[in-house]
Amino acid sequence: MRGPAPGTEARFHKEMAGLYDRFAELGFRPVLLRRCVTLNGGVAAAKEFVFTPGATGLERLIDAGKPELSMEALMLRPEYRGLFTELELKEAARRLANAAPGRSRGRLQPQPTERK
Repeated sequence: MRGPAPGTEARFHKEMAGLYDRFAELGFRPVLLRRCVTLNGGVAAAKEFVFTPGATGLERLIDAGKPELSMEALMLRPEYRGLFTELELKEAARRLANAAPGRSRGRLQPQPTERK
């Protein structure tokens, strides 16, 4: 099996760093994800978070109809598959397949509050 092309890890890192901004546009700011990407790099963050339920905001993206913006979808893109083990790729695919709308721990849109 051939390894990833030169520069692939740097491109993946840049895309992982950009996820925070795309999520923020949807009203969700995954600070832990951004911190891990900044401190450890995009590939290391993905390898850690793919096995950490609820850490990537996948459910929130599903709720917003934007699963293609997820870390899991990014990992599964053909140009980045070589950065991950088969187990990591299977877990990313499983998470995408099993994520269901309405399972988010938070809201993407601000909800009106009642005044008392």
